[in-house]
Amino acid sequence: MMKKTVQKPKTGKNLFFFCVGFMLYITIEVIWRGYSHWTMGLLGGFCFLLIGSLNEIFPWEMDLLLQVLVAVVMITLLELTAGLILNIWMGLGIWDYTNLPGNFLGQISVLYSILWIPLSFVAIFLDDLLRYYLFNEEKPCYQIFKHPFCFFRQ
Repeated sequence: MMKKTVQKPKTGKNLFFFCVGFMLYITIEVIWRGYSHWTMGLLGGFCFLLIGSLNEIFPWEMDLLLQVLVAVVMITLLELTAGLILNIWMGLGIWDYTNLPGNFLGQISVLYSILWIPLSFVAIFLDDLLRYYLFNEEKPCYQIFKHPFCFFRQ
């Protein structure tokens, strides 16, 4: 008879990463705009969890630039979804990009999607660093154009 492997629940770890994303998103928005809204913290926490889950979905061999592109698309789509619900449907008016070129319904814009590129790099590295040092997970290594590199110490 085979023993069933029981995995530890990841609730505590997921809550930790959600809180990191929540706090970072609020902090970045306060620095950038001078204020934030608590719903943006929820969005930031969810985005950070999703970015961290990319390593669970895709192999480590996935090019880092492609991983960043996937993260940027996910964040932009989540920002659009949140904007449609919070700003248009509920009328909260948390943000409005209608004056920016390349905007869609005033909820997302090309400019902010481009700004997600460096922030996605930071989020990927931070998630991997925290998982490696705090949770003893696999040492993160990356590839850019098929050239592997690792910069976290053992």
